[in-house]
Amino acid sequence: MAQKKAMSFFDRYLTVWVGLGIIAGVALGHYAGDSMEALSELEVARVNIPIAVLIWLMIYPMMLQVDFSSIKEVGKKPKGVIMTVIINWLIKPFSMAFFAWIFFSHIYQAWIDPSMAGEYIAGAIILGAAPCTAMVFVWSYLTNGDPNYTLVQVSVNDLIILIAFIPIVGLLLGITNISIPYDTLVASIVIFVVIPLVAGVITQRVLLRRRGKDWFKNKFLSKLKPVSIVALLVTLVFLFAFQSGNILSNPSIIVLVAVPLVIQTYFIFFLAWFVGRKINLPFPVLAPATMIGASNFFELAVATSITLFGLNSPAALVTVVGVLVEVPMMLSLVAFANKWQGRRSAIA
Repeated sequence: MAQKKAMSFFDRYLTVWVGLGIIAGVALGHYAGDSMEALSELEVARVNIPIAVLIWLMIYPMMLQVDFSSIKEVGKKPKGVIMTVIINWLIKPFSMAFFAWIFFSHIYQAWIDPSMAGEYIAGAIILGAAPCTAMVFVWSYLTNGDPNYTLVQVSVNDLIILIAFIPIVGLLLGITNISIPYDTLVASIVIFVVIPLVAGVITQRVLLRRRGKDWFKNKFLSKLKPVSIVALLVTLVFLFAFQSGNILSNPSIIVLVAVPLVIQTYFIFFLAWFVGRKINLPFPVLAPATMIGASNFFELAVATSITLFGLNSPAALVTVVGVLVEVPMMLSLVAFANKWQGRRSAIA
């Protein structure tokens, strides 16, 4: 029987820290509104400098884990990667756009100003078009996934993000009649994906050559991980501080935003689970393959929504609510996957 694995204390209670960050942010925005407004105006080319620095601190440690040399292993077990690519890029963004359109444009008409519905939809689209990277390693670990194959899947998805994120977001925002400045969208990818990715690859190669693989993975990356989480929490404090006026005037908006995001997550997971079982993926490949589609690269989504629509926008609010609901949902899916595998092992 496989040993039950556990998350670190900080990771296990990430939702609690996020919740506390939200409360702190709303309180900060309410009691220090003028100072937060001045902070929100520190922009260059529509990019808020403090938020950009924090997002860099979130994304750069993740990019250090990407190993494009692992992509050559795809040919040995192609089915899992092919399924991941199809669900992440040909289904997930469109299903998210559909659920967002149904809820924000129709079901929520009595609670959300129709003139603002488009920006809520935009935030959901941006979130749905960014498949998860870093946290997939956590979900894979908790389900006894194949770590090498998980790395292959993440590396392939990071490569596709560079090519497909802009046209998919542009297409879906165009379909929903939302005006989008492509130069700003391209800039967000360059600033928040290309540059940290290049910096991560260069840093990885230099440190591997000088200090070795064991030191890099067990010492350097482990020490850098808290930087990413702390940067995420500080970013959430700022974002909810900027959004405090909207939240305090309409606190139910958090629940309204969460509903389509929750439906999307479970829909994508069980779709991938059904397909993966049909094509006979082994469990160590199936589990992380389903998790990578169900979760999101919320750091990129937050950065893009802020760059396109602003710190105080409904689009930015949708992406940060995505952070709040993702961890408990993914833990429930980890529990489902492990329970299924446990029953299967018992039968065998």
